[in-house]
Formats: sequence, structure tokens, C-alpha cells
Amino acid sequence: MYKELQETIDAMTAPGQMFNITEVEVAGQSVKAWAMAPGSLRDIWLSTAGHADKDYLVYRDERWTYAQAHEEVARIANWLVANGIGQHDHVAIAMRNYPEWMLSYWAIASIGAVSVGVNAWWVPEELKYGLKDSGTKLLICDTERLARFDEIRGDFPDLKVVAVRVDDVPSWATPWSEVLAAEPVMPEVSIDPDDDACIFYTSGTTGAPKGAQLTHRGCVNNLLSVVFGTMSQSTAQAKAQGKTPPDLLGGSKTQMASIVATPLFHVTANNCLAQTATIAGGKLVHMHKWDAGEALRIIEEEKITVFSGVPTMSREIINHPDFATRDTSTLTALNGGGAAVQPDLVGKIDKGGRGAQPGQGYGMTEVCGIISTSTGFFLSDKPSSAGMVLPIYDVKCIDKEGNTLPVGETGEVCVRGAQVIKGYLNRPEATAETIVDGWLHTGDIGYIDADNFIYLVDRAKDMVLRGGENVFCSEVETALYKHPDVAECTVFSVPDERLGEEVGAAIFPAQGTQPTAAELREFCKTQLAAYKAPRYIWILDEPLPRNASGKFVKRTLQESLELADAG
Repeated sequence: MYKELQETIDAMTAPGQMFNITEVEVAGQSVKAWAMAPGSLRDIWLSTAGHADKDYLVYRDERWTYAQAHEEVARIANWLVANGIGQHDHVAIAMRNYPEWMLSYWAIASIGAVSVGVNAWWVPEELKYGLKDSGTKLLICDTERLARFDEIRGDFPDLKVVAVRVDDVPSWATPWSEVLAAEPVMPEVSIDPDDDACIFYTSGTTGAPKGAQLTHRGCVNNLLSVVFGTMSQSTAQAKAQGKTPPDLLGGSKTQMASIVATPLFHVTANNCLAQTATIAGGKLVHMHKWDAGEALRIIEEEKITVFSGVPTMSREIINHPDFATRDTSTLTALNGGGAAVQPDLVGKIDKGGRGAQPGQGYGMTEVCGIISTSTGFFLSDKPSSAGMVLPIYDVKCIDKEGNTLPVGETGEVCVRGAQVIKGYLNRPEATAETIVDGWLHTGDIGYIDADNFIYLVDRAKDMVLRGGENVFCSEVETALYKHPDVAECTVFSVPDERLGEEVGAAIFPAQGTQPTAAELREFCKTQLAAYKAPRYIWILDEPLPRNASGKFVKRTLQESLELADAG
């Protein structure tokens, strides 16, 4: 089947084909890019006007067609320009996943301004940092974020504020209704592909967040990468099975429909899900807050075709009591992103997904989205892999001295291509450290196999050094998830006087179970070498804490858990 995959890739990327690959110069480096990629996100948005009467945005009982969305985006864009927002100006969006998030984003991109994706969980001090660091000229926010901004408003006397879904708009803010009263005329601008499109703040585990500068070129190339990854693997799978390849370029009468379940201020939801659905004429259903039962209702009533979220969300969907009774027949894929899909979950979706195939993508903010992708047949065959490296990347693994390692050897993963960010805003040293001669040093430890599939062992800084032995946290987590009583788990280092570090694990048990630390430790020893089994295990009464992008927050656990409470 990997022969069929390579043949498919060769055919799709041949000269004259939609996914032909070219070389472009970015920041003095020659890098790979999709030859037919449009020049900007403005071009992408304007190209979707033909979807007209199709549903585009849904939130509870509210609904926008593409025609309505295009009219509102033009009004917002016109209002922004009339109120002093020009090309390259920074406009912050601080709100829940309301439809206004996407409408604002497309309007800002279409006038050549720059969206600043504000983490909706930031407290006032963090919000102050983000607004100052980004040099934001205008803030668009909802009720909760407006209240937080009010606490720091004295630090921003000249910042214009637009209030979305606010019942009692203060005198110093502009109501959203006033923005939508502008004429629906899209301003004319010319956008360079290497202009900044948005600033997304990375959820680093140490220090202040860094503002990654995502360009129009990077975002548009990522959009095509997501489409290519799905098309190439589904086509190759059909060929290998002797079936007719699916038509994924508009031939289907079924509208693509997805739930926006993770935050739009990160690339997983915005660049990889929302933008891809938009160019395909798809429907985006926004959730007020994640709830697996509510997601199942939406899947049934809105005929969702593709679900993409962090892997724990897919796990919660198939484990939910309502999964057996809700109609999920339209669902073709349960995809994971933002964190690795555990091998056991791949098998559970395969066996219990009722027709939905597993899928995942590996990527990061620093590449505007994805690096590799794996779906269906290929993910099931290589469940421990992070997927096929996309052909517009050069990729290598290096040792600590920077030497390129042979295929199959483990080292830091580095990639080069048009999707790599321009750099970190106001952080030239961090930029120079992370992007070297066009190569992005991901900080991930892994290797590439002979089929060009990438395997991630762990984050470079997210492993336990136990008595001179490296214990990779993801390996221990994979073992723990094989135990039927484990619903959620995360593994991290615990300081140890004798060995330097020991292995610790926080566990949230499956409903109705009461596993013991001793039982889980012994189970790990049947899966892994004894020294990798957690010495310290905390069994918690509540789900593990997560950050805004849905990932478990190890640092919070490391700082809050008492050693005396471990089993």
C-alpha cells in the first residue's frame, strides 16, 4: 500500500497538476511551496463567494450562509479601514469561538491587517502582556474579555475596543451593531505573500508566550497541505483496496461539516479546520463549551462529516453513553491534532467508530499548521506514527552536534518549507535559535522511517532523565492508556535525590473504576522495562487540567501535587 501511496504522490505533484511543487525564495532561502497556492488569505476568502446559499457558520439557533458571511465580512473590513486600521496594523480578537471570531479574522486578513489571536483564558495581566507585546491598535472582544480588559484599561488609553455579544456596552467601546452598519464594500488592497497574516501566541511551558508571525504564504500553503494529505492517502487507500478513489474536490453532494471544538486562536482549529472547511464550502458549527454529549447531538442534527479536536475529545465521544443511540452515520473521520493520538485510540476508533476512520496531524504554530498527516488505512497500519511527512517539506533529524542522522535514527526533528513562520515578534534571539538557515528546529525528538512516516518519541525537554537513562513520557503514557481503568493520564519528571529524576504519572480513572497505584505500576512493568514504570502515581478525583488548546498541563501538576499523596 505504500507503493500505491508513493505513486499517488508522484501523480498529484507532477508538473501541471494541482499539487505541483515549486521553489520560492523566502527570507533569502530557497524553500518548497505549492506552485498553485493563491497569494493571500484575502484571495482564499474572496474565492468562496460562489458557495452563496450554503450554510457556513452555525451557533446554537443562529446561522450564516456564505452570502451573508461575505456581506458581513465586507462591512467589518470597510469599518476597520474607515476607523484607521491599515495594512500591517495589529487587531486583537479576544473571545470564545463565536462566529464573529471567523468573520473578524477574514475581514482583517482581507485588508492586509494582522489578526492577533488572544488566548481566551488569559487573566488581565496576561492580556496586558499580549496587547503590549503585539502592539495592538484595536481590540475586538466579548463580554468576559471586555471585563478583563476593563481592569487594565488605564494602560491602553488610545486602544480602540469593539464589543461583541455585550448587552450593556460601555461608552468607551463600540457595539458590534455599529460595525455591521458600515457599507458592505470590500476595500481594495494588494497583499504580499510574505506579509504577516496573524500573530498566534505559543503555549510554551516556560517564560512569557512568544508571538509567532504566521504569513499569508505560510497559511495558504498549510491549507493546501491539509487538503493534499487527505486526498493523497484516501486515494492511495482506495487503490490498494481496489476501489474507486473518492472525489474530494467538490464532486460529492454531501456538504463537509465540522464542529469547531478547540480554540480558534490556535492553528489546529483555525488554520487546519476552519480555513480548510471554508475553501471547501463546508459548514462550521461553533460550540459554546466542549461537551461530548452536546457534540454528539450536533453530529446527529447538523450531519457532521469530519470531527477534529484534541485526541481526548474523540476518546470522550466514542466512550460517551449517547454514542450508541445518536445517529453518527454521516461521520467519516474522527481526527486528532494538537497532541499525539494514542495507539489504543486508533484501534478503538477502527473497531467502534461505526464507519468513522481515525486520523491525525502533527504540526505546530511555527509551521502555520501541519508537518505530517495520517488517515484511515495508514494510521491503522502505523498507529504509533505521527504520519506521512508532506512533500513540500525538507525534513531531517539531527544529533546534539547538529549532524544529520540516517533514516531510522532518533534525533531532533527539523523541517524547512514555505509554511515555516517568519519568526517570533520582538524576539530576534529566540527566532535565530529556532530557525537556522531556514530550518525550523521543532524541539521534538523522533525519527523518519523508510516510507517517509515520522515517529515522535517526545519533546526534547519533556523526558525523564532517570539515573542516566532517558524515559520518554509519551511511551509511558501509551502503556498506561492500554489499561482499561485509565481515562486520562499524563507522565512527567519528579525530582529524586538518588537518580536525579523519577517517573511520575497523574491518572484520572475511567467511570466506575477504582484502580490502585500498585496495580497500574505493575501493569506498566508488563508493557515496558521496569525502570520506565512510574514510581509516583497520583490517582485524581477530577479530570486532568488542560490549557486552552486542550493539552494536559504537566507543569501545573508538577507544581501542585504533593509527593506524600502519591501511591
